[in-house]
Amino acid sequence: MPFQHPEEIGYGYVIERYVTRKDSDHPRYLELNSARVLRPGWPHAKRFARHVIEDAATITDAELEALLAYEWRSRLTAAWLIGVGRRASFRERLGDLLLASEVCYSGSAYCFALARLGTHADAEILTAYLDHYLPRTDLRYDQPAALGALLHLDARLGTHHVDRFTQPDGLWDRWVQALVHLSDQPGYTPDAQRRWTDLQCDFADGWTRP
Repeated sequence: MPFQHPEEIGYGYVIERYVTRKDSDHPRYLELNSARVLRPGWPHAKRFARHVIEDAATITDAELEALLAYEWRSRLTAAWLIGVGRRASFRERLGDLLLASEVCYSGSAYCFALARLGTHADAEILTAYLDHYLPRTDLRYDQPAALGALLHLDARLGTHHVDRFTQPDGLWDRWVQALVHLSDQPGYTPDAQRRWTDLQCDFADGWTRP
């Protein structure tokens, strides 16, 4: 997929407006990527959440597309806005970007957005990603985020898409064990990945709940 600066299509303002704006002491994309926004007691939480909700509701599809066509910071931010606003029309676009895995960091945001959209179609996208990338034990992409999002959706939908990945000595175990220093890390258990996605979605639910 080609990269295109928003300025080239008349949307140069979207970077400052949505990606690098500061509702705290750091740009928005950095706060989302670092997950400081999820930490209890963060002093900027209310202002940050209010502005994310407002932008998720008012950003246009064309502006979102301009962000998704650019680099990781803008893609990450766009995915969060899509997830918070539950913009289901971007489901296939997010799936294409996730599978392409062109840039760092943004993939976990795509997984969050798909978890927030919350349907069987989103589970199928995550399943296809894991089918493609878990056998690639040499690649450390967004497999943990995708697994956590799929576990979240299975619990929500009453499905069992993830079971074949997490069976003993299955694809997930083999992917983790391919790097010795990960094999005994509690953060790489399926439960840990699901808790992380649950936490992200719970925060977003709290932001958007009347």
